[in-house]
Order: sequence, then C-alpha cells, then structure tokens
Amino acid sequence: MSATEQTAAHGTLAARLDTRRWDRVETDLDAHGNALLPALLDHGECEAVAAWYDEDRFRSRVVMARHGFGRGEYQYFRYPLPELLQELRTRLYARLAPLANRWNEAMDVEVAYPARHEQFLQRCRAAGQERPTPLLLRYGAGDYNCLHQDLYGEHVFPLQVAILLSEPGADFDGGEFVLTEQRPRMQSRVDVVPLRKGDAVVFAVRHRPVRGTRGTYRVALRHGVGRVRAGRRLTLGVIFHDAL
Repeated sequence: MSATEQTAAHGTLAARLDTRRWDRVETDLDAHGNALLPALLDHGECEAVAAWYDEDRFRSRVVMARHGFGRGEYQYFRYPLPELLQELRTRLYARLAPLANRWNEAMDVEVAYPARHEQFLQRCRAAGQERPTPLLLRYGAGDYNCLHQDLYGEHVFPLQVAILLSEPGADFDGGEFVLTEQRPRMQSRVDVVPLRKGDAVVFAVRHRPVRGTRGTYRVALRHGVGRVRAGRRLTLGVIFHDAL
C-alpha cells in the first residue's frame, strides 16, 4: 500500500476508495481473477461490523453443515442495510461496473451494467430478485466453506468483495481464503489470498475472460475458506446482485 493509501486508510471510506490504484486492481483482476484492497476498513470498523452478528439486522441464518456447504454459519442482511454496508455496496459497484462491462464484452456476453448500483438493483427487482445478499460469515475451530459460486438468480454481477474482520494469528489460525480456476483442458489452478484484518479481496463470481492463442475464452472460478484450526474468523461478504 502506498503512503497515500496508508494515510487515506484512516479517513473516510470514500477517501480510501478514491485513493486506490484502480488501474492496478483491474490489472490484478485481469491476470488472476482477484485483487487485494488493503485496509479497506479500519480496526474499529471491523469490530463494529463483527458485533452486528448478534444484533437484529438479518433476514435469515444458514448453518452450513445442514446443507452440505461446509461448517460454520452465516446470516443475510435484511433491508435497509446498515449505512456502512450500503456505502460499500454503492461505491464499490461504481468502481467495478466498467471492468464488469469490459469482461462481458470480451466473453461475448450481451449484458451491460448501468453506472449506478440502484439502477442494477431495479433490474434485479424486475426479475423477482428482491432479497438482499450481503452477509456476515462466522467460523469457529474446525469450520470451513466448500468451494462455491454466489449466483442467486438470472441477474448476476460478475464481481464480489469479501472483507476479513478478524486478525490472522491473533483471533484465529488457518481459514485461508481460496480461489480455484478451471481452464478448458487444463487442471484446476488454486490461489490462496493472504488477508489481514480490514483487508478486502475483489474476485470473480463465476467466470472471467482469459486471452489464449486462439482468442479469449471463459474461465470458471469458485471460492471457499480453508479449515479454521483455532479461534474465530468473521467475514463481511458484499454481493451486488440480489436473490430470488
């Protein structure tokens, strides 16, 4: 993180986002399907968001083992979203929509995303996708999240964001964020993304374009969390499309 980014990390969320090297973020997403946003939230914000888990802010709770998703649990927020989460969703979408459109064009996907998140949500609502998808995930010792994709309906924004709210080595051990990528006629590639408390990772939800010798093709991605060996790990997930 540059000196400017370090200074902005202690300012407003808007300032933190405005000072990011978004050209570098796009380069990393194009090359790897994921990109880091270091210190997107400060430690106080992480503690405040983590505390939401025990508050009345959610529309549903999922125990992963009951559905074969892994171990641990998560809760989906209900509308209206907390102010900080709403701002994250709105501002991050605006930064990522141009890249999402470029990716779709490269993959010959005839879907264009509007500049504002509210316009995209109107499209979701028209298709019956009205339930909010941002979520808080909580893992204890022995918990993990199987590889998956967060789709929820016809309309899917191709990027999402996860923010680690706990400190590796202090609050928990293990629990690495993992991405797999399946290219045609090749074995799967695994990418383990190192995160510290307050760091965010932007990553592809389902597909990303990769340029090959015969042109551009789609690569399928899945994400998950490795086994937590000790302690407790909390994560905020920011998904931009809503659910049926």
